[in-house]
Parts: sequence; C-alpha cells; structure tokens
Amino acid sequence: MARRAQPVAVIKVLVTGGQANPAPPLGPTLSQHRVNIGQFISKFNEKTQDQMGVPLPVVVQIYRDGSFDFEIKTPPASYLIKRAAGVAKGSGETKRESAGTITRDQLRQIAQEKLADLNTDDIETAMSIIEGTARSCGVAVEEG
Repeated sequence: MARRAQPVAVIKVLVTGGQANPAPPLGPTLSQHRVNIGQFISKFNEKTQDQMGVPLPVVVQIYRDGSFDFEIKTPPASYLIKRAAGVAKGSGETKRESAGTITRDQLRQIAQEKLADLNTDDIETAMSIIEGTARSCGVAVEEG
C-alpha cells in the first residue's frame, strides 16, 4: 500500500469505547476538517466494541482529501487506578482523605498495560509514574 502524504491535522480526543457519536467534542472537531463523521464513528465503534464504556484516548490523523487514520491508546492511568481500587472518583482532598487503595501487584499490572504509552521502557520507572498518578487521585498503594 502506498504511503500517504503528511496529515494536515492531528487531533487528540478522549472517546468512550464502543459508544462514539457525533455529539461534541468529537463531531464538531472532525467536521471542521471535512472528515466523514459517520465513517469514523462506525470504524471506531467496530474496533472498540470489546472495550465498551472505557474512555480511550484517540489520535486522529486527517489528510487533505478528508480521509483519516486513527490510533487508539490505552485508557488513562487515572481510570485504570480507580477501576482497580473500586472507586467511582478520586479524593477531592488527596492529602487528608483516601479514596481507596490498590496493591503493588495491581500497580504493576496497570504499569505493564500503560508501558507502551509512557516515556519509559523500564517497568519500575513506569510503576513509579503510575504510583504518582494514584497519589494525585487520592488512592494509596499498599504492599501485598
């Protein structure tokens, strides 16, 4: 297959897996670049039907003729941490109250899942990054 020209726009947007629709922010953002929104939504929903309801960062590359390519990243670390801790949202006062806890094993699993999207190849460094995100969400990491 021939290599495409440089994209005229690169858009990063957070879309719920399997539930993309033309409502904001997706519809208006893509339509201003002449992308066929229906085609994007059907392709995205088809690719992400196994991740129904999960927020997914998507990088959309749009070309001059209105065609597009998109890359689906792993879910945000904060989402994975809250899911592992079993809480709906993080703590509003992270220094004073904890929203929940996760174990080192759960932290390692999250770090391994996010490793492709982080700026490191070392699992220990990735765990440190994810632990910082957990702390900012008010989720404590305990040994075990």
